[in-house]
Amino acid sequence: MDHLRYSGLPFEAQRAAFLDIVSSDALVSEALLRARALDLPNWLVVSGALYNSVWNHLTGKPSGYGIKDVDLFYFDDRDLSYEAEDTVIRRAALHFEGLALPVEVRNQARVHLWYPQKFGQPCPRYTSSSESVSHFASKTHAVGVRYGADGQLELVAPFGLDDIFSFRITPNRVMDNQRTHEAKGARAQRNWPEICVVPW
Repeated sequence: MDHLRYSGLPFEAQRAAFLDIVSSDALVSEALLRARALDLPNWLVVSGALYNSVWNHLTGKPSGYGIKDVDLFYFDDRDLSYEAEDTVIRRAALHFEGLALPVEVRNQARVHLWYPQKFGQPCPRYTSSSESVSHFASKTHAVGVRYGADGQLELVAPFGLDDIFSFRITPNRVMDNQRTHEAKGARAQRNWPEICVVPW
């Protein structure tokens, strides 16, 4: 049960362990450094590349195992056109060329424009990248990291970190995302059998 050694610890202890693990992971640290250099407004590396890297570290799996891509959010409400976001996506593709995994860049100021068509339900108009994270289908996945102005890593974790360190995928019922919660939970269990999925 050594993979659960951080489960149940106080938040500050979990925060220190989390940032230590992700900053020492070759893939994540490179992605964070490149994201800082790209310098998009209100940027945040979020979700799978982070919590999957923690699970890999705690179960002795190699860096990048089970990770499809790196999700990079930014928030820019000055131009909500598809063309403006596409320009950033193309610029980022060149910037991240050579990274071990693809980087998916999305402007969180635009999510409410395309979300209903893709998922069949409305989505609130977010005011920041951090707010967007709090609407993920599973609370466990609601985590983001960026470099602050002081050069230190900043953590966004609206529901804390205990689910990650407890290998527990917990639903976030703020929106009707049951299918996404279940699909991501099943995929995670295939890669990390230690995981339990809390039913919707």
